[in-house]
Amino acid sequence: MTDYQGMQARLEADIAAAADLDALEALRVAALGKTGSVSALLKTLGAMTPEERQAQGPQIHSLREGVTGAIAARKAALEGAALEAKLAAERLDMTLPAAAAPVGSVHPVSQVMDELAEIFADMGFAVATGPEIEDDWHNFTALNIPETHPARAMHDTFYFPDKDAEGRSMLLRTHTSPVQIRTMMNAAPPIRIIAPGRVYRSDSDATHTPMFHQIEGLVIDRGIHMGHLKWTLETFLKAYFERDDIVLRLRPSYFPFTEPSAEVDVGYAQEKGRRIVGGNGDDEGHAWMELLGSGMVNPRVIANCGLDPDEWQGFAFGVGVDRLAMLKYGMDDLRAFFDGDLRWLSHYGFGALSVPTLSGGISA
Repeated sequence: MTDYQGMQARLEADIAAAADLDALEALRVAALGKTGSVSALLKTLGAMTPEERQAQGPQIHSLREGVTGAIAARKAALEGAALEAKLAAERLDMTLPAAAAPVGSVHPVSQVMDELAEIFADMGFAVATGPEIEDDWHNFTALNIPETHPARAMHDTFYFPDKDAEGRSMLLRTHTSPVQIRTMMNAAPPIRIIAPGRVYRSDSDATHTPMFHQIEGLVIDRGIHMGHLKWTLETFLKAYFERDDIVLRLRPSYFPFTEPSAEVDVGYAQEKGRRIVGGNGDDEGHAWMELLGSGMVNPRVIANCGLDPDEWQGFAFGVGVDRLAMLKYGMDDLRAFFDGDLRWLSHYGFGALSVPTLSGGISA
């Protein structure tokens, strides 16, 4: 008859003497593995008579439980000793700065939006917003845009099958000018706002996308004239491009919602294939580039909003935010703004803590 107690004693002695986890694992396999000595004894139970099984079964099971318990205890002891050794050998300097965790980056459009809000806030402008799904009156009629204007055509405007109260099709706003209308109707003058946001037009190429970002400005007060408009635009562009040599040229133009109207050009130079805004466009090596539209608010628009145009005057302007970003940060294709390519964003994106301030730097 097998000496089960002696066998258990020998195995437990070997287990207690195991120097490391690898040696302990080898002992476990030799005893409890598929071909291990203890597993072999368990297999013999099936060939025993009921009397032999009754006599030897409890001893074999006790042997297995004893060996299993000894292995678990030794494993815990070895792991504890390894941890103690590791803790004794390692040192952590709590005064060192924490490792930089991966963070996302701010999209250039969002960064430029923040830059513009910071600049205009310093000039006393508030930020106004409005719905992107508009009705015909706010998007066209109130802005003195006639029924025959090309902007109303299907090739330029995204229309919905839904109708407004007058039976006209609802649409995706083509500019943020409806925000100006809503502000004039709901707020008492004087008014100084910028209206940034997404706008939609049916157009797509390297410099146009069906959805893009626009920012418009509006001032309504007594005694407002073109001089106020030019000063505002000069101050804004000098702060945005962070240059004092920004020179503007105002050319007569036509917009239904302003009268008189002016296209605003800025001087620039071509350097290493990139347009650098600054300088006089008439100087040698420079040229003029159209940047934005502006003008004095048409008296009809003021009257449409319930204000007296004989008492209140104002100016308005509008510029593409994406275009401003391209000019300042050297991007050459507007479509890349909306591709969702993380490589592009990691190259052109801004740190989450790069908050623009006039004191610390607009493009910090």
